[in-house]
Amino acid sequence: MAGDLAEVFRLDGRSALVTGAGAGVGAAVARAFAAAGAAVLVGDIDKDAAAAVADEITADGGRADSFGFDVRDAAAAADATARAAALTHGKLYILVNNAGAIAPAMLANQTEEIFRRIVDIHLVGSFLCSHAAQALLPDDGRGRIINVTSAAGLTGTIGQVNYGAAKAGIVGLTKSLARELAGKAVTVNAIAPLAATAMTANIRANEKLAAKTLARIPLGRWATPEEIAPSFLFLASDAGSYITGQVLPVDGGTVM
Repeated sequence: MAGDLAEVFRLDGRSALVTGAGAGVGAAVARAFAAAGAAVLVGDIDKDAAAAVADEITADGGRADSFGFDVRDAAAAADATARAAALTHGKLYILVNNAGAIAPAMLANQTEEIFRRIVDIHLVGSFLCSHAAQALLPDDGRGRIINVTSAAGLTGTIGQVNYGAAKAGIVGLTKSLARELAGKAVTVNAIAPLAATAMTANIRANEKLAAKTLARIPLGRWATPEEIAPSFLFLASDAGSYITGQVLPVDGGTVM
């Protein structure tokens, strides 16, 4: 039984594209997928960071390549999904839409340009990569799209209307894609993580903000990216084959 249970989490013979994988949660997810047997394309707008993660994976005996691209560029998204599919003879089994950015500002100081940029990176980028991936996903029950949302998209947040709106949009995108792609036996889910990464560095460095944030986390601490990655592996593997259209908060109990 132990052997069978371990096998259900394996990703042997499957390809994966993880965007925003040059650091943080994305890098941890790419490493976890490779450790489970997947061939991973590490995508990031920072091509050097992506290459470094891919080199680390291959040095550890895994299969990985890297591609520097902007998820807001439809042609680049199509190129990235095709490159990932080429790792496993033309099929892209797993897409993780993780690329993101933040630009905090209260509404009075939130410009249209800042708002559009954050929405474009998170929401439009997730759409473009999913759109490019649809024809490459298998119909054998192993196709996966995993989007990344946030507590900000589920409950709102102060000083980040752009980020909150983008992440809420990702929830709607996830549920609509899940219904649309179910006929192809592709599952689509979202994860709402909370971890100690570069995107939360400013909060953690500010004593007052850090204390307020920790007070809202029942477990009372920040997760490491490596603690978040197994939830992606669960949904990407056969263990998550009957789960679709769901949002999984992995945030120490912040959203209940």
